[in-house]
Amino acid sequence: MDYIPYNSSNTLHKSKFGAVREGENFVFKVVLPRSLQCTGVDLVIRSDKGNYKYIPMQWLSVEGEGEEWWALGYTAEKPDIYFYHFEYNTPWGRSSIKHCGDRLGNLTKGICEWQLSVYSKNFTTPDWLKGGMFYQIFPDRFYFSGEKKDNIPSGRVLRSDIEGEPIWRPTPDGRVLNNDYFQGDLKGITEKLDYIESLGTTCIYLNPIFEAQSNHRYDTADYSKIDPLLGNEEDLIHLCKEAEKRGISVILDGVFSHTGDDSIYFNKYARYDSVGAFQSKDSPYYKWYKFINHPHNYHSWWGISILPEVIEESPEFIEFITGENGIARRWLRSGVRGWRLDVADELPDIFLDEFRKAVKAENKEALVLGEVWEDASNKFAYGQRRRYFRGDELDSVMNYPFAEAVINFVRSGRVEGFTSKIMTILENYPKCVIDVLMNHIGTHDTMRAITALAGEDCEYRDRQWQSTHFLSDEQYAKGVRLLKMAAAIQYMLPGVPCLYYGDEAGMQGYKDPFNRFCYPWGNENKDLLSYYKKLGSIRKSLHCLKEGEYYTVSEMLSCLAFVRQDKDEKVMLIANRNEHEIDYFLPPEWHNAKTLLGNEVQGDKVKIGGINVAILYKKEN
Repeated sequence: MDYIPYNSSNTLHKSKFGAVREGENFVFKVVLPRSLQCTGVDLVIRSDKGNYKYIPMQWLSVEGEGEEWWALGYTAEKPDIYFYHFEYNTPWGRSSIKHCGDRLGNLTKGICEWQLSVYSKNFTTPDWLKGGMFYQIFPDRFYFSGEKKDNIPSGRVLRSDIEGEPIWRPTPDGRVLNNDYFQGDLKGITEKLDYIESLGTTCIYLNPIFEAQSNHRYDTADYSKIDPLLGNEEDLIHLCKEAEKRGISVILDGVFSHTGDDSIYFNKYARYDSVGAFQSKDSPYYKWYKFINHPHNYHSWWGISILPEVIEESPEFIEFITGENGIARRWLRSGVRGWRLDVADELPDIFLDEFRKAVKAENKEALVLGEVWEDASNKFAYGQRRRYFRGDELDSVMNYPFAEAVINFVRSGRVEGFTSKIMTILENYPKCVIDVLMNHIGTHDTMRAITALAGEDCEYRDRQWQSTHFLSDEQYAKGVRLLKMAAAIQYMLPGVPCLYYGDEAGMQGYKDPFNRFCYPWGNENKDLLSYYKKLGSIRKSLHCLKEGEYYTVSEMLSCLAFVRQDKDEKVMLIANRNEHEIDYFLPPEWHNAKTLLGNEVQGDKVKIGGINVAILYKKEN
């Protein structure tokens, strides 16, 4: 048998590609050889926690060289994830068609199944973000307006040597303080909005801006107050208004799984006038925390004592964050257009449910985006399957599976498997989620993209090693070429690309804090910066990247080609990871296509240099 009995990504086999809406009708079809003398086929399907249902399929027709087709009309019953396979009867017994790890069905006795994601019929995501672009800013390291700030908490080291290395060495007693500040602020970001706009940005994602005692500000001290080194609420309102004039929205980082121990809520060091949970069981915040033996023995995030864990199910905490006058809604009233939720997979469903309700009640078009590193459609965490994409929790997530696919291909040249990784996400996620995925290739939590692509592997390397290793001139030159290729792929994939501040300038560095140096104003890699601006311009000009379909044209010999298209236009990206130039022969419909990036098409082919790309364009009508 030389054909596939079932391919979930082929609409001949499943008439609706990918996830489906609650109540939506579609058709399953399988094909078997006539020689099997099949007498019956069943769809075998179960909800995540349910039992299998056996649903008979109907014989449809015989086509081609003895291909016997069976079909079943199916209606998705309720939001959930389902797992399914097929079983059939022959004179020789009962066999099955199951999923075998490469997304293509094979006649096998394997144990794998296909996934069907079903989401609420009322689930929508913000239209304003679709087709846009994120720019991620680590506020302390972007740009200092020069304005002197008042009421700075004690214990901070203020620095002006913007080319200097962040302090990372532990104190004599073993603590890493993260208390050096380069004084980047909200007014500084506002001053640089024209630059941010020039990159094609439509949404700024700010790492935490609330008062905290560490420069990364993931140890929140006061959710109701902007950190004084960054400015104040008026500065945030002004930033949002000025950004809006340029078609740019702002979203904030919400850190709600833990607070800082040096906070108004925990108040371990009595910095604040409030009675913190550490100080007294009578504190209004005591019920927020997970004390084992008050006050010194408490649960903390990943065992880091300065980050006491919050009981996110606590009614008091939920009300504080999601109530009518809670934190989620309050900052939306300042002009912010959404939230990115830190470690969303560590936030319980009850919190996420209430958070979404609060955000959408304030602004139905506000974004709720979560940090989830794996396939978020079937994520299993803390003893249960998560339900981020049923329609009552997240709009979307940070897209680490895409980042991994891009980095692995561009770094290694091994293209085989790229499409499988992309298609798995496209099949499992609702379309409205896909359209607002945050597609990054570097963040504050990962190596700088150029270092990840061209540097040595830093796995199991300590900070001392990372602090002394930089790309050689040769590695850096190659890294620029690799980064250009990775960025081109990133900008053309379904979802919304996210550019981590400074990647466009050629900044390098291993993990935290070496990926968090100050933006090198005046010392950018001009060639790379120009390239990113070109990509941003191309992206803005293509409406097929907003909600357009994706399909792979070829994936072999270190060369990748895929298409994005809608009813009016289509664009093809061809990435040649080989060191040598190639002639890429185009499908007939792409002969004489217009070139947006790279060499001009010559009839039926286009020349693509080593470690280079071409982006081609055609109108559909």
